[in-house]
Amino acid sequence: MKLTNKTVAILATDGFEKSELFEPLKALKNEGADVHIISIKEGDIKSWDDKNWGESIKVDKLVSKTDASNYNALVLPGGVINPDLLRINEEALNFVKDFFRQGKPVAAICHAPWLLISADVIKNRNVTSYKSIKQDVINAGGNWQDKEVVVDSGLVTSRNPNDLPAFINKIIEEIVEGKHSEQVANA
Repeated sequence: MKLTNKTVAILATDGFEKSELFEPLKALKNEGADVHIISIKEGDIKSWDDKNWGESIKVDKLVSKTDASNYNALVLPGGVINPDLLRINEEALNFVKDFFRQGKPVAAICHAPWLLISADVIKNRNVTSYKSIKQDVINAGGNWQDKEVVVDSGLVTSRNPNDLPAFINKIIEEIVEGKHSEQVANA
């Protein structure tokens, strides 16, 4: 139980990639972490599973009523719809930025680096993402790499659900390590 006494936020809304939320959630809980689902809406949020809506999950807290200082790390699941909705929400973007300001681990998979781009925290960082947003990452100043997992001073990124085992292992490792002095909001 490597993550006992650690609290992790998962920021998501409707349209999150099912496996990219549920698999990290399960692994983090299995390691002893207290995990909260944070969203821009109350109630349940629906996953996207292959080509249709999938399983829902209950939201624990609204992002507007949540403070990053209460968490040890942030996980951003992908999907196309989820990060697209979150990246136009100022409260969600400020929540993401706060983790960088506080030097805490942040993990983003698939299309979730869109949130990093919109939060203006990706410049000069080594990252990966789903291949269709590679150019978005590069245009935002990120150093895009085609690897299953890329770690840059507390920032963990992966490409797609096939990368989940490596992604999850690195999330756990970064949470155990704790704060990173190089994890800043735009160095």
